[in-house]
Amino acid sequence: MKPGTKLKSALCDTEVMVIRSGAGTIECGGSAMGEAKPEAVGTPAADFSAGTLMGKRYVDPAGNFELLCVKPGKGSLSVDGVALSPKDAKPLPASD
Repeated sequence: MKPGTKLKSALCDTEVMVIRSGAGTIECGGSAMGEAKPEAVGTPAADFSAGTLMGKRYVDPAGNFELLCVKPGKGSLSVDGVALSPKDAKPLPASD
């Protein structure tokens, strides 16, 4: 998967843009994401129902994946079952 690819969740309204990608399956709500919008919307798995926030970047613990949420939803993002967490903002330099 190359940077700039847009992925849509099969279970909720979540849409993300790939910023950085490695080997693995990007999931939302416990189900694999795809480039096409599904016909029917399902329900996210209980373990992956924390939701996503628009404009936030999500990264995996190893730093191989980075996704930008362009449309929020009820499912949370993961890669091969490992949850992604929101990326912390870089602190601004102090101006004295």
